Amino acid sequence: MKIKKFSELTDVPIFTLHYYEKIGLLRNIKRDKSGHREFTDDELTWINFIKWLKDTDMSLENIQQYADLREKGDSTAKQRMNILEKHAAIVKMKIAEQTQNLHKLEDKIKHYENILQNNALT
Repeated sequence: MKIKKFSELTDVPIFTLHYYEKIGLLRNIKRDKSGHREFTDDELTWINFIKWLKDTDMSLENIQQYADLREKGDSTAKQRMNILEKHAAIVKMKIAEQTQNLHKLEDKIKHYENILQNNALT
């Protein structure tokens, strides 16, 4: 598929796709006779994985490292797993922090509910 359709399907802007290709996250994209990029289902799967990693706040640097290892094949499976395990630990820590923040927010909301309830009674 052409880059415009690929961009629409993935919800990734064309300039971002060009950037990802430039920094090596998208590699070996085939081109038609006119030189236009031709994306496949494999690239679709890969870009969705990249988007998912970004959604977890993985840095582009770590995603690039993962991509470099991926390019080398199954012999790097343990190294890629280690990258994901380290990142999972970071995500768990962030979830714990956000859970604490949510509890603080809920406590503050209850505080204001009590104030409003007491004001309504008077």
